[in-house]
This record gives sequence, structure tokens and C-alpha cells, in this order.
Amino acid sequence: ADYLDNGNNKMAIQQADKLLKKHKDLHCAKVLKAIGLQRTGKQDEAYALAQEVAALEPTDDNSLQALTILYREMHRPELVTKLYEAAVKKVPNSEEYHSHLFMAYARVGEYKKMQQAGMALYKIVPKNPYYFWSVMSLIMQSISAQDENLSKTMFLPLAERMVEKMVKEDKIEAEAEVELYYMILERLEKYKEALDVVRGKLGEKLTSELQSRENKCMAMYKKLCRWPECNALSRRLLLKNSDDWQFYITYFDSVFQLIDESWTPLPEEEHSLEGEVHYSVEQAVKFIEERITEESKSSRPLRGPYLAKLELIRRLRYRGCNDEYKLGDPEELMFQYFKKFGDKPCCFTDLKVFVDLLPSSQYTKFISQLLEVIPLSAAAENEIALPADIKALQQHLCVVQLSRLLGIYHGMDKKQKLTVVRELMLRYRHGLEFGKSCLKTELQFSDYYCLLAVHLLLDLWLEGEETAVWQCLTLLEEGLSHSPSNAQFKLLLIRIYCRLGAFEPVAELYSSLDAKHIQHDTIGYLLTRYAESLGHYAAASQSCNFALRFFHSNQKDTSEYIIQAYKYGAFEKIPEFIAFRNRLNSSLHFAQVRTERMLLDLLLEANISTSLEESIKSMSLSPEEDDIPWKDLRDNRDLTVLFNWDPKDRDISEEHRKLSLEEETMWLRIRSLTLRLVSGLPTLSHSIQPKNSEKTAENGVSSKIDTIRSLLQQLEAAVDSGKKFLEQKIQYPVLGPPPTRMAGFFSNGSCQCQTSLFYLVSDIYELDTNGLEDSAEIQERIGNSFKSLVERLTDLFNKCKGDLIEVRDGTLKTHPNLLENLVFFVETISIALWVSSYCDSVLRPFKSNLQKKKKKKKESSVAMPPVFTHFLDYVTELQTLTSNVIDHIKGLEIILTALKLEELSLKDTLLLQEEKKFTKTVQGKVQSSYHHSVQEIGELLKKRLDTIKKLKI
Repeated sequence: ADYLDNGNNKMAIQQADKLLKKHKDLHCAKVLKAIGLQRTGKQDEAYALAQEVAALEPTDDNSLQALTILYREMHRPELVTKLYEAAVKKVPNSEEYHSHLFMAYARVGEYKKMQQAGMALYKIVPKNPYYFWSVMSLIMQSISAQDENLSKTMFLPLAERMVEKMVKEDKIEAEAEVELYYMILERLEKYKEALDVVRGKLGEKLTSELQSRENKCMAMYKKLCRWPECNALSRRLLLKNSDDWQFYITYFDSVFQLIDESWTPLPEEEHSLEGEVHYSVEQAVKFIEERITEESKSSRPLRGPYLAKLELIRRLRYRGCNDEYKLGDPEELMFQYFKKFGDKPCCFTDLKVFVDLLPSSQYTKFISQLLEVIPLSAAAENEIALPADIKALQQHLCVVQLSRLLGIYHGMDKKQKLTVVRELMLRYRHGLEFGKSCLKTELQFSDYYCLLAVHLLLDLWLEGEETAVWQCLTLLEEGLSHSPSNAQFKLLLIRIYCRLGAFEPVAELYSSLDAKHIQHDTIGYLLTRYAESLGHYAAASQSCNFALRFFHSNQKDTSEYIIQAYKYGAFEKIPEFIAFRNRLNSSLHFAQVRTERMLLDLLLEANISTSLEESIKSMSLSPEEDDIPWKDLRDNRDLTVLFNWDPKDRDISEEHRKLSLEEETMWLRIRSLTLRLVSGLPTLSHSIQPKNSEKTAENGVSSKIDTIRSLLQQLEAAVDSGKKFLEQKIQYPVLGPPPTRMAGFFSNGSCQCQTSLFYLVSDIYELDTNGLEDSAEIQERIGNSFKSLVERLTDLFNKCKGDLIEVRDGTLKTHPNLLENLVFFVETISIALWVSSYCDSVLRPFKSNLQKKKKKKKESSVAMPPVFTHFLDYVTELQTLTSNVIDHIKGLEIILTALKLEELSLKDTLLLQEEKKFTKTVQGKVQSSYHHSVQEIGELLKKRLDTIKKLKI
């Protein structure tokens, strides 16, 4: 066991063998040996050994624990249940084995059996937690039941009765048990009863969370629409803590509900269960004013009351009545707020919510008013006035962010924008003085200046100013050198490098972000969208692996979380964990990465290092199966991960998200169908069945070709809907979701090529079943297909021609679309070769049969059917075309190597000396990345060229 713990698996196997020589029947040694075998990649031997021991139904703890570990590593948790089922039969009174059995069921989600195991445990050892495990398992049955009626009429009422029995017998001990009761009543929509539980004696147990009882009461009052109680309770809680924002929202919601219902308290009676109620605007205004007066006496400044006043103004405006309740002018209130909290980074995000209260004609005046109160001082008359301390810097930064949000910078012309960029960078560099003592992991106080400058330059770039994008990269690299942990700099660099077609620097940037756990799903798209499409195949493989490792471990990890939740009685977390697992399993990104990973593996290996058939078998791919949950796909991408201060009309909208998801799903459908079509190729060849037996034609291969034809129809439909979608010419915001590769796939002709290749498969199959006699028409059709394919592939190649990086008037311009086209070319030619090897497998037997006939008849001229010459010509042309592309790529490599970037003096004399060194770095990175892409594409094409040479019949 020690050897296993230290990872020395071979020694562990040897030691186990020694022990087994002496004691042949030592179960535990056998299992430990099996663990060693499993870890050294001998899965089948390990499984056989484990089953030997399991068949004996061991009951010693060591063997059981060791087998549990082994099955877990094999990802076969269902075998653990069988193990403990046997153990419990032999040792029926063991609390330990029963609880292991319960947990084993929990791992595989067998809720009914969990319920029974929980009750069995409670019978042996009447402890409350075991009883409630059983109750929770009923709730889980109700959650997982497909039929909602069943869960409301059977599972939940039964759970309720079980808890009521404990309540009546006064056996409720722990808070978790009360939580569970509340959860059942809430799911049964018995809100009144749930409220009574929380307000009654049982509710006193709810102590672990702050305001747990109050929050639960509030939730029930809302469900019951008891607005007087909602209002009174939130009022009472605000008197306790006037900075708790959620209660302001409930307070306002309830006041306006009561006004709309014209509610008034009955005379002589309590207002409500919770005390005094406010039911008019006057009371609300007075209440908020009192909170502000109170705040002025408090020891630390509170933001809540001031923001609540603005919130009230906003709501009154929305209802069309503001003037009569003189709450003050929003502009003045925001100005006062800025004076009080302007030096806090949160000031901007607080005010952002309320800027629409300002009339647009007041924007410039408002900004100048704010600037006037910031203590800035200039060294000389015409120099920029700078802050003397961090407080003033924060205030100034807040104003600059507001200026961007109010669209003041957007309205400027190019020259004004450049002046602002200069000023912001000067302020950024000046602000670095305040952060000299910052640790590497801390951000510099003035980082946002640099980020805002880059946003302005991005505006210029989108308006057609080519140099601006290089300045963006230069400033971001400079920023990163002072603030190496700034994720915003890294994310923005990633997006811009990808837009320019340079993936190499991105891999390093992304890994320095140190994305953890769920982030592989939320921001992983930044990596996986571009790696392969820019020709970095190795990096693409790696980035898919990162993501897949996370998604696969999610399955295993979630079961562990659920088990911990049972152990510690955190019952309300269990449904959350399960929802989390389902959400990840139906993640759009997960489906994309799975599909692209398999296509990529085929591209890099099929018919190069292993045959296409073996590659497909090792991925357990089959054309009939589709494992993508199309109806439930969840878009978990974080599309707002990049900071952005744009006004609403330029920002990413709900509409953009919806369209992006639609586009991603369409592209995924096309990719998934392509993968399934490719995986169908090996199923058509004869190696599978003997030829000419009538039976096989009925149920074997013929159904396979039907599958392929039906997939092909689906692909056509998917392509049509994709084309329709692209006709909308959607433009996402520059920092919004990146568009898919779909537009390039259609416009460069790859799509038409790939579709016609799959049609060719269908024709070849027909030729195969009809034989060579009387098939002149099919042969001619195949010949024409070959010709048009070569033309299409040549067209596609022509779309890859041109300089990847060109220098125009001292400015660099990259052409990432040429790179993407090259990558599509490689993929399309690979599919062409897989289809060709299928043609080859059909034509070879025909040819050898003809040659046998020739020998029998001893004739010198048996006419060769035309399809052979067609195929030979086609293969020769493919070979020539591929060689030409390889030569073209060599040419690109030479040009890229010879490109002397140092000589590019970026004309813009605005560049300072220190910026020049970053510009050089940036351009070097882009050049090196393109070089790398071209190399990887060239290497892969050379390997493909070798496979063409084998196709000569």
C-alpha cells in the first residue's frame, strides 16, 4: 500500500505477487495488485482480478475499501453498490457497511434505493441524520421525477408526513432538519405552513446564517403577496442596518404595491404581524430622509441611504410623479455622492446605475462640475494637472470612467481622441509612482487609465485607423509589465492578438490567468475558438484537453460534494449540486470542445499514424449516435468578462447574446454532422462482411448508407439555415462574443467541397453495389464529381494566396482570413483523402477481379472501365495540388522570416522611447506566431501528401 501511495506502482505489483505466493487467498493483496495494474494502464487485467475478489463477496474492511478505490479510478461507481449490497447481506447489523451502501447509491443517484438504505440504517441505529437521509432521498426522487404530478402527489407528501411524525414526537434536533421541513413545504407550495414553521418554535433553530429566519419569512410573505408584512419587516431590518441594499428593494416594491392596492390599516388594530407599515410615498420619502440623517451620525460612511434616495427618484419618475415630492435634483445628489465617495473604486459602479436620470444636455456640465472638486495641481502653466495622492487619483479615475460611459469620448474626432490617449497614458505613468510598494500580485492604482486609453484606440481601429491596433498592443504590454497580475490586460491582449490572427502569445497569456475549475467553461471559449482556426494544432489539442479534463472530472467531483452534503446535513445544497452538474453536462462549450477535439484528432492522426477506422474506433464514434443535448444546450460563456465603459447603445445586449448562441449552435450542428459523416466512412467498406451474401445487403451495410444519406440531408439543412442566419450581417460589439468560423467556411468554398465529397461517397457506394457492368452512367457521374472537386479545391487554394503580413506605408497589416482559409483547406483535403481511400477500397477488388479474368481469357485487351482512369487522374491532380500548396507555404515561411520588422518606424511620432521597445516585442510576437502557424500547417500537409502516394491503384 505504501508503494501505491508513493506512486511506485510496479514495486506494488511485485510486493503483492510475493505475498500471494505465500497466501494464495489474500483478497486484499489481490486488490492492491489490481490497483497497481490499473495505474500502469493494464485496465483489463485489473478488472479481471477485481472481479475475482468481488465474486467471493468479501466482508473484511480492507478489501472493501481497496475495491472501492479501484472502482472509483475505473469510473465504475455502480460496481461499488453491488459490493456493499453483498456485504450488508452477510453482516446485516453493520452500521458502517449500511452507510457505505447509502453513499454508494448516492454516487450513482439511485434515490429509491437510498431511501430504503436510509431507513434500514435508522432501524439498526435510530439516529436522526439517518432518518433524514431517507427523507432527503424522497425529495430527490421528486426532483428527478419526469412527471411533476407524481412528485407533488406522492414523493413530497410522503416526505412531509415523515417529518411531521418527528415533529409530533418532538424528535427534531438539528437546524438541518428544520431546513429540510421548510424545503418540503416550499416545494409543495404550502407557503402559509412554511411561514408558521419559521416563525414558530422550530424556527428558533435557524441560527447558522445571518438573518436566516428573516430571509425565509420575507420569501414566504412575497410568495403569499402579503405586502404589509414585507414592508414592515424590511423597514425593521433597515432600522437595524441601513446599508443592506436587498431590503431597500423589498421596501420600495412593497410600498408601491400597497399604494396600487390603496391599502390602509384598520383602525385600532396592529398594522401587520411584523409591526408598522408604510403605505404612502410621503412616508417612504420621510423614511429615506431619516436614514440619511441617521447616517450622518454614524462612525463610518454608509452608501445605502444615498443610493436609496436615487432609487426612489428613479421609481417615482418611472411612475410619472416626481416633482411634488421634492427629493432633490438627481444631478446635485450624484454630485454630493461623488464628493462623499468619489475616492472609492465602487463610486463609478454605484453611479453607473443612475446615469439615465441625467438629461443628455447636462452631461458635459456634470463632468466639469465633478472635475472642479478634485484636488489636482500642475507643475507648470501648460502642463496637465495631476493628483498628489491616491484619493485624488481615484476621484479623477471615476470621472474619466463616467465620461466614457456618458459617450463624451465617443463623439470626438480622431485628433481629439489621440490627445486624450496621450493624456490618459501620462496620467497612467504618473500614477505608477503611488504603486511602487505594490506586490507583484497587486494591481497598480492607475491601471484603468491605460485600459481606457486602449479602448479609445480600439474605437479608432474600428474606424479604419490601422496603426491604432498596434498601439493598443503596445500599451497593454507596457501595462502588463508594471502590473503582471492584471487579468483585464491579459484578456484584452488575448482578444486583440486573436483578431490579428496571432495565437502564439495567447497560449502563454491564458495560462498565466491561471483559470480555475468553472472558468474553463466560462472563459475557455477565448482559447478554443481560435487555436485550431489559426493553425496552432498542438496548442488546440492542449486547450481542448484542459477543458475536457474539467468537464469529465465534474461528474466525479459532484458526487463527492453530494456525499459531503449528506454527511454534514447541508440538504438544501444537494439539489443545487445536481443542477450544477446538469448545467455543465449540457454546456455549449463542452459539446463544442468534444466535437472539435475529435475532428482535430482525426485531422492529425487518421491515416497518418493510425488508420481512419482505428481512430474512429478508439473514440467510440458512430454515425448513428448523437450525444449533444440540442434542446437543453446552456450557454455558460461569460461575455462580460472584459471591462467596458461603453454607453448602453454600444454595449453587448441581450439580443447579441441570443444571436451568438444561435450562431454557435448552428456551427456546432454543422461540425457535429461532419464528424458523424466521416465516422461513417469505415462502416461502408467490405472488410466488415463477406460480399455478395444476400442477407448482409438487407440489414448490414445498406442501412449504413441510409444513415449517411440521412446525415447528408441534415447537413444540407444545417448549412441552409446557417446561410440564412449570416444574411442578417450581424455585427457584435468588438469586445462582445467572437463570431464563429461559419462565415469563412461558406465564403471560401470549403462547405461546398465537403458536401460534394459526401455525395461522392454515396455514388461510389452505388457503383459498389451495382458492379462495373451497366454502370456507365454512375461512372460518368463519379468522373464529373472528381473533376469538379479538383476545380473547387483549386479555388479554395486560390483563396489562401496572398501575403499573411504586409507592410503598407510603414504600417503592418495582417490577414488572418488567409490563415483561416489555409486551415480549412487542410481539413477539406484531409476529408477528400479519407473519401479517396474509401474509393480505393471499392475499386481495388474490382481491378484484381478484372486482372484474373484477363489471365483466364488470355486476352491482351480487356477494356478497363473509365472509372479507373478518372480515379487515377483525380489522385494525381490531388497530389499536384497538395505539392503546390506545400510550395506556397514554403514561400510564405521565407517571406515571414525575411520580414524585417525593426525597419518599420511606426510613423506616429507620438510613440515615446519606452513604447518603442514594446512595439518591437508585439510585432515580433505576431510575426513569430504566423511563422509557427505556417510551419504547423506545412508539416501536416506533408504528412497528408505521403498518404496520397499510397492511393495509386
